[in-house]
Amino acid sequence: MPLIYGRPIGRCLPKLGAARPTAALGRCLPLSRPSCRPAIALSNTTWRGYADNRLDLPGLDLKWRQKWASMRLGSTPAAPEAQMSDASQTKYVLPMFPYPSGYLHLGHLRVYTIADAVARFHALRGSNVVLPMGWDAFGLPAENAAIERGIKPATWTKSNIAKMKEQLDLMNGSWDWSRELATCDPGFYVHTQKIFLRLHAEGLAYQKEAEVNYDPVDKTVLANEQVDANGCSWRSGAKVEKQNLKQWFLRISEFRESLLNDLETLGKDGAWPERVLAMQKNWLGRSLGATIKFPILAFNQDVKAAVEVFTSRPDTLFGVQYLALASTHPTVVELAKQDPELQAFLDTLPGLPPDSKVGYMLPHIRAVNPLAYHEETPEATKKSLPVYVAPYVVGDYGEGAVMGVPGHDVRDHAFWKQHHYDEPVRFVLAASEDETTTVIPNEPFIDHGIMTQHSGLYKGKSSKEAGKILVSMLKAAGLAEQIEKWRLRDWLISRQRYWGTPIPIVHCSSCGAVPVPDEELPVVLPEVDDHWAGAKTGNPLESLTEWVDTTCPKCAGPAKRDTDTMDTFVDSSWYYMRFIDPHNEDAPFSAEKAEALLPVDLYIGGIEHAILHLLYARFIYKFLMTSPPVSHEGKAGADTYEPFKRLITQGMVHGKTYSDPVTGRFLKPDEVDLSNPTNPKVVATGESATVSYEKMSKSKHNGIDPAGVIAQHGADATRAHMLFQAPVSEILDWDGDKIVGVTRWMGRLYDLVVRLGGTSAEPLSISPRAYFENGTKKLASMSPAELAQWDADCSIWREVQKTIVSVAASYEKVYTLNTVVSDLMSLTNTIGAKASAANEGLQAEAVSALVRMVAPITPAFAEECWSVLKPGADSIFKGEGALFPVVDSTLALLHPRKQTCAVQVNGKLRFVVDIPKPPAGVKGDDLREWIIAELLKTEEGSMKLTNGSVDAKVAKKVIVIKEGKLVNFVL
Repeated sequence: MPLIYGRPIGRCLPKLGAARPTAALGRCLPLSRPSCRPAIALSNTTWRGYADNRLDLPGLDLKWRQKWASMRLGSTPAAPEAQMSDASQTKYVLPMFPYPSGYLHLGHLRVYTIADAVARFHALRGSNVVLPMGWDAFGLPAENAAIERGIKPATWTKSNIAKMKEQLDLMNGSWDWSRELATCDPGFYVHTQKIFLRLHAEGLAYQKEAEVNYDPVDKTVLANEQVDANGCSWRSGAKVEKQNLKQWFLRISEFRESLLNDLETLGKDGAWPERVLAMQKNWLGRSLGATIKFPILAFNQDVKAAVEVFTSRPDTLFGVQYLALASTHPTVVELAKQDPELQAFLDTLPGLPPDSKVGYMLPHIRAVNPLAYHEETPEATKKSLPVYVAPYVVGDYGEGAVMGVPGHDVRDHAFWKQHHYDEPVRFVLAASEDETTTVIPNEPFIDHGIMTQHSGLYKGKSSKEAGKILVSMLKAAGLAEQIEKWRLRDWLISRQRYWGTPIPIVHCSSCGAVPVPDEELPVVLPEVDDHWAGAKTGNPLESLTEWVDTTCPKCAGPAKRDTDTMDTFVDSSWYYMRFIDPHNEDAPFSAEKAEALLPVDLYIGGIEHAILHLLYARFIYKFLMTSPPVSHEGKAGADTYEPFKRLITQGMVHGKTYSDPVTGRFLKPDEVDLSNPTNPKVVATGESATVSYEKMSKSKHNGIDPAGVIAQHGADATRAHMLFQAPVSEILDWDGDKIVGVTRWMGRLYDLVVRLGGTSAEPLSISPRAYFENGTKKLASMSPAELAQWDADCSIWREVQKTIVSVAASYEKVYTLNTVVSDLMSLTNTIGAKASAANEGLQAEAVSALVRMVAPITPAFAEECWSVLKPGADSIFKGEGALFPVVDSTLALLHPRKQTCAVQVNGKLRFVVDIPKPPAGVKGDDLREWIIAELLKTEEGSMKLTNGSVDAKVAKKVIVIKEGKLVNFVL
């Protein structure tokens, strides 16, 4: 991709003393330093202007990317494999790898900027950093694009990878491309097939016929997790249909206890976000409860004697007012054979959302509450119950049956009101014994509480206690059983599509499902050029007889290959493990590499992957870490097997949108008049447009091309702005107009570098710590001019030490990366403000620390600054040892001699001035007199406290607050 140069970013300052050479506008590297220092000192005011040198940030990007390439340095070089054996010195930082759509968006730019900045920080701290990049390259979008364009999915995917790789390089990332992988590469998916066969050998991969979610547009099966709340496909948006097909599953349920229990480990010290932990816990969905039998009364119907219902709230049994069955419940399936109306109702269900309140009441059939057989049960509970077929009942959870308790369940309440709006809801629990604080009328009470009068003998009892008694009583009668249920279902991985990992199984009429032998792997996707050229839909593997027909590895008889491919989540469930050993042809990775590099230290990605990807990755990691050859070796002997030590979830990036205030329609760029940016108008009507920030999309016309932003402002300014605008976890409202604030700061910092770099400033001959230790001993004998320099020196170095602590902590925490930029801006201002008074050698030390702290965020800019400060030095990212600054314990020596005093007259602030700190032990009237005397010694105090209108000497009262930090003269 050609680099588009933006205009150079810089400010022009009137010449101060000796002239500085001005670089030509068209040059990439307009960074020649002045041959001599300014003849006069920069004042606090003049320092804020740009130097005459123009700072061409896009030019710096190109210069340093070329230099890094020549040094084979992505700025955080891949450490030699031998060094990786020391896990304590290694940091594995990983952003979630992208789908190769061909275009990076600002969301990509944000997550990869975060990852790169953190990786560079750890590299500067002396760690061996692993920061790989790869491509989640299989999946439906590529196949659909191939059909639309008449080209191979592989051709489309490889082209997109090449484009996105160029775009990634434009952002000055430090990816270790020697570890690059693509999941569509047979060299990768051969190991996906080997992992599948390992699972198969352990009985954890199996095939069964099941009701599945079928996408009629993409013509493939979807897992439950890939169907939204409206019953639509997550990918195509089509209404999902239910079909019975023979499918492959992975038995993730075998690991459910570990997946749930280890969430506690992941939650320690905030390693994983609470929100993600809650979502995973809810998806696993362990419920402790009971199955309860409801006897059935049927008139001339062939049904079972009872319907079993699972409930986690047996304390609400007295409140059951109906039963609801799933459409797949055996009783419903049997009755539909003789009831055309029921069958017609079932035929409508695939087009309804799962939370639909429609229902079909089964005729000639009623249920009986098992508590009805107890003589003390209230009459209302003894009444027979209607039985419905309802779409909100899930067939594969519990027993496919629900006991409807309108008084104590939100969904049951809504269903009952839909079908029995004129019948009262029975409340059998209350918040208190007198039932006066239960709920808002007509709303269900869903908490535990106290049993009401509708609970017969149990009135007044705690509902938790009553629930246990009821289950025990019904269990003795053979009507209940205590049981544990899970929401988690085994992972359906079969997809009826071409562009995915082939399932390495052949089907033999004699031997059944037989694994493909290891020596015949990979099972490679065949070429089906005619399929794409003809823009055909469906799975071409099913009709490719020359590929399907094969021989059975067991009996050598005729057999057929499995024509399903794997869900792409199988690829992403283990890709992070392949990065540690990407060139291993014999195994997915070696035990030695796993010992050295796993688990991932820091994993960064969107909250949208909180359930699917992360849950599947945890499952596969647990399986592989407890299987040969990794099991019982080093780390793998630990009690907990989790793939990601720490998880960072970044917020989305929203773009500015303009909409018509009358119609609400989103406006295209040419439909908005931005001649006055503070008051955008609708071109067609002249009305002020409504401005908001929304998720970026084509329909809202608010997408931003990162390459364009980088071309105009440079990658480093874009990165810094990206991090500065919002905390990592929060939504970022992108406003490109504000990047200019970051570039101005970078310009001020560069001014300091040019002024102090190389031989421009006399370097300190000793360390800053020794400098301040020596100065402390001489304080008593210093002249006023020397004391002024001492105060400026202390102010700068005190700010440096505090900033090192704050910035290092933010890089470690990650979520507060936005404060890194603000802290460094503040430090830049402090150094600049004290420039005329402070020792230049100390200023150079401070700027050196500043450049090393900003380097992870603005790598090319930092490299240029470093080359000016340290002519002839290696890359800032290639230096021996740790280059990130550390505190030097000088803070104890840097107590300010002066303090800021705010002066009020009659409660109104008049001026602020620096005065000496009061001597120890001076209090009361003595302190007041001392403060007044010091204020009058200052130029501002002498002028403003001794004139005709304000005379401090005749003040009625002088109030001193906080040991002189605030003084109020009452006249």
